[in-house]
Amino acid sequence: MIETWVYAIASVIGVSLISLIGIFTISINEEKLHKYIHYAVSLSAGALFGDAFLHLLPEAVEKLGFTIEVSAALMAGILFSFAMEKFIRWNHCHEPTSKDHPHPFAIMNLVGDAVHNFIDGLIIGASFLVSIPLGITTSVAVLFHEIPQEIGDYAVLIKGGFSKGKALMYNFGSALTAVAGAIIALLIGSSAENIALLLTPFAAGVFIYIAGSDLIPELHKHEDSKISVIEFIALALGFLMMVALLFLEI
Repeated sequence: MIETWVYAIASVIGVSLISLIGIFTISINEEKLHKYIHYAVSLSAGALFGDAFLHLLPEAVEKLGFTIEVSAALMAGILFSFAMEKFIRWNHCHEPTSKDHPHPFAIMNLVGDAVHNFIDGLIIGASFLVSIPLGITTSVAVLFHEIPQEIGDYAVLIKGGFSKGKALMYNFGSALTAVAGAIIALLIGSSAENIALLLTPFAAGVFIYIAGSDLIPELHKHEDSKISVIEFIALALGFLMMVALLFLEI
């Protein structure tokens, strides 16, 4: 039992460290980073749509069927995101976006990512309860899944007004909800899978809202045809990355 806990906690911490991938941009000039960061935001939007439609929703439908519960959880994620963003705008949106006053979509992305990482932690913890080898293979699959996701998340935080240091810190903090998910899974045992299944379509709804309501409108702010083409390619690439990750789940 102790061995299971050690492997599970070490695995989710390892997966969480992927959120620090933005550290490779520390040496890049701030002005140059902001000039090109919207391409990474395009990548993030594609990855969020891909994650929702290719991974999260199919997973929920496969286990629960295309039921009213799945649809309700999906809509709950969208409504939750709408209400959260309204609350953030009412309370914090009286000043222009800056390093001390980030845009609401950046905060929304942190919330959505935290929910997603919590689910990953539940799944990893539940896998280790079955067997250590299964837990390891699940952790590796989640790790590869997180790389494009975390690159996009970091880009969204930078685009939303966070400094590079704060973006790294908050992205890592969001990733650590996976540790909480794993601990809860290990404590409650077989019930963890049921909780994860209910949260999965909810997370899909959050991601669809963020990508469609917040990120896509940001991309429409650039009317230059060359920039628009590159953004489209990056958007498609983000989605195709999630298509490629399907092969890890076979």
